[in-house]
Amino acid sequence: MQNTSSKISADLQAFINKFEPSKFKVMPKGIEIRGINDMHRNITQAKEIIKTLKLKLEVSHNAEMLSYKGFEVNNLQISL
Repeated sequence: MQNTSSKISADLQAFINKFEPSKFKVMPKGIEIRGINDMHRNITQAKEIIKTLKLKLEVSHNAEMLSYKGFEVNNLQISL
């Protein structure tokens, strides 16, 4: 795990601490988690952590991310 606590939100740090990804990359809107073997189980687990901890995050996944066995966890964009 990377030491990136100064670059990410408190919600994202709480998620990282609970999910404990082995490989992730900090991105402008959140993190990208790669190298996932059981994609469905891990995405479901990530969504449950977000819901349980009431974090302002969302899980993003598309076909391109599937090619590198990954998904993103992003800060919610609140528009007024």
